[in-house]
Amino acid sequence: MPAAPSSLVPAVLAKLGPLHQHDTGRLRAHLQRVPDPRSPRGRWYPLAGLLLICACAVVSGARTITEITEWGQRATTTVLEHLGIRRHLPGRRRAPSQATLTRLLAAIDGDALDAAIGAYLAGHDHTGVTTTGLAPQPAIAVDGKALSGSAHRQQRHRHLLSAVTHAPTMTLAQREVGTKTNETTAFRPLLEPLDLAGAVVTFDALHSVKDHVRWLVKEKKAHYIAVIKGNQPTASAQLKALPWEQVPVAHTASGTGHGRRESRSVKTMAIAANLGGIAFPEARLALRIHRRRQESGKPQTRETVYAVTSLDTHQASPADLGGYVRGHWGIENSSHHVRDVVFAEDASTVHTGSAPRAMAALRNLAIGRLRLLGADNIAKTTRAIRDAPEHALWIWGITDSPLLPGT
Repeated sequence: MPAAPSSLVPAVLAKLGPLHQHDTGRLRAHLQRVPDPRSPRGRWYPLAGLLLICACAVVSGARTITEITEWGQRATTTVLEHLGIRRHLPGRRRAPSQATLTRLLAAIDGDALDAAIGAYLAGHDHTGVTTTGLAPQPAIAVDGKALSGSAHRQQRHRHLLSAVTHAPTMTLAQREVGTKTNETTAFRPLLEPLDLAGAVVTFDALHSVKDHVRWLVKEKKAHYIAVIKGNQPTASAQLKALPWEQVPVAHTASGTGHGRRESRSVKTMAIAANLGGIAFPEARLALRIHRRRQESGKPQTRETVYAVTSLDTHQASPADLGGYVRGHWGIENSSHHVRDVVFAEDASTVHTGSAPRAMAALRNLAIGRLRLLGADNIAKTTRAIRDAPEHALWIWGITDSPLLPGT
């Protein structure tokens, strides 16, 4: 990959930020909470320093452990000093080898690393961050993603379930779904540590489980929007049987992007009385969303989706509800697409121990941080700082200037 033109770097950095004073040292403090899986004997590199190298390399566009190692080798003595790398006996700081980083990421506690990263992103001051969401209340999408390249011999690919904010896109929690289970069993453990009071949780039909929504509303004090399909046959039949033809369209929206044009119409209906009291748990409104999509060179497709929500008419308008559903669908582009295209996640063949999950967590960390700083093009930003390690230190608040003396 060619280096970014020198004139591009300050132009890209000028669009980010500003950094807040409390950002200084925050990432290091959170990473220091991750338990060190290495034997105490023979340790040279501090764990936080190694993880900071990984974070700096990934936010600079590193896709593999090899590229993380190469970033460390390009880093100057000054950069390594800021990351907390100690001097070796000859008096010079030396970046860790690929073997050191590979062993560390394979052995690290994935739950602890994801918790540290989620806490770091959740604790960021969002003041001044521009968002495009239409909804007035914060929204969190629960969505799964397969790490296709992590399959190895008889070992199936890893599968992760994440809790991702709609806008800006940040992964607040992530859990690995075991090979002998499915996403639904990881739903509550994923969301349990999060403060969801007042938030709207969105999810697809797989997670539209009655016990889950009761727990969200009663114990977590959250709202939900649940897509209803065939796995809830009674609720699905009830929703489809409502007199939708008698209800006017309450909201319409259209847009273009990614080579397609899409339009959506939203109808809403109070459902408690209409369903004779056999409503989905805690549901207040029924939604019917009709979507038309026209991709270039392809026939037009139409889709009708039914959903229920615990939000009432005074808590969210039809436009708000449409924004929530669209925000959930948008996670595919704002998170999964970026991980696959910019960071080549699906092409990654890392498969040992916790390494696939750890690399995914580092990508989530980089995307979340750049979104919080206002980056509208993740690929362009990572290219701009790829060959300037000192800029990555500034992005993480390790230094207050993108230019270090002596670099």
